[in-house]
Order: sequence, then C-alpha cells, then structure tokens
Amino acid sequence: MKEKGLLIVLSGPSGVGKGTVRKAIFSRPDARYEYSISATTRAPRAGEKDGIDYFFKSREEFEQLISQDKLLEYAEYVGNYYGTPLDYVKQTLESGKDVFLEIEVQGARQVREKIPEGLFIFLMPPSLGELESRIKGRGTETVELILNRMEAARKEIELMNLYDYIVENDNVDNAVDRINAIVLAEHCRSERIASKYIKMLEAE
Repeated sequence: MKEKGLLIVLSGPSGVGKGTVRKAIFSRPDARYEYSISATTRAPRAGEKDGIDYFFKSREEFEQLISQDKLLEYAEYVGNYYGTPLDYVKQTLESGKDVFLEIEVQGARQVREKIPEGLFIFLMPPSLGELESRIKGRGTETVELILNRMEAARKEIELMNLYDYIVENDNVDNAVDRINAIVLAEHCRSERIASKYIKMLEAE
C-alpha cells in the first residue's frame, strides 16, 4: 500500500519571509515536495507571475470559488482574499506526494480543522524590529499599511502554539535546513508508518 503524502503547512506573520523560504526550499536539487499554489485577490508584486507564485483572481472569481466549496481554506487579510484550491491538494496527497502550502495564519487554522494529521510549521522572525524592517524593505507598503501589518503580526505570533513546530527565520538557508529536517523526521513517525510494517508481518 502506497504511503499517503504529507501535507506541510508553512505560515507565520506577514513579512517574516515565507515566500523567500519557500522559494529557497524548492530551488534545492533534492526538493521533493509539490507546491500548492494559493489563489489571491491582491495585485501581483514585481516579478510575480500568475500560475507560478499565485493564481491572481478578481474578487468576484474568488467568491465564486468560496460558494462552490472549492477551497481547502481561505482568509481575508488586509483587504484581500487568500485561499488554497482543494482538489489539487487531495489528489496529490493520495498519489503519495508531499504537498507544501505557504499560507496565512487564519488559513492554517482552517486546514488544521480539515486535515489535523498535517504538519504545521510556524516561521518566526528573530525580533519584531527585524520584522518591521523587512516589511519596510519591500518598498511597496504605505505607512498605514505597515502599521496594520505589524498589528496583525503581533496577533498572529500569539497563535504560534497552535503549530507543531516553530522555526526562526534568522537566515534563509538555516530555516530551510530546519524545515527539511522536520519533514524527514515526520515521515519516520511511528503512527504514520507503523501500519505499513504490520502488514509486512501479516504477509509472512
């Protein structure tokens, strides 16, 4: 019997570097995850491409996905929707492949309710000061939006205990190493694979 894939959920406060860490994970030659691209109503940032970084949707298109129950999770964050297409995730996990989600904290809570056996990792900034510097460093945010994001970040960090692991993003390569090590360990967890070896004993 093929082992079902592992759903890996990476989230954390806005500006912590989720996208940067995710891209670094997938840029390594030994990357073995399938990336589930999120849908969003926010405008693309410089260099982002539809169907690669996100599925960019109008508000009307996104709300149609909600009404058709075609999202594993969705959230409205700082005026924009973000969500994960459901069918792709289910089919990929059943095929035995790991699915990697990079999503907002609100969305991660919904996924935990629907797929509690997933692996939930919270990406933490070294400090709030460093987080604010990273948000300002984008050069795309107004002063008001930076304040909104920092207030939202404080509330999100308070929810870190809902996750299985906390990884500090002090350095991108270090964060990638830690995440890959966590996933490897989870694949060896007894409750995930014991049934496979019990069947082996029964076949003798």
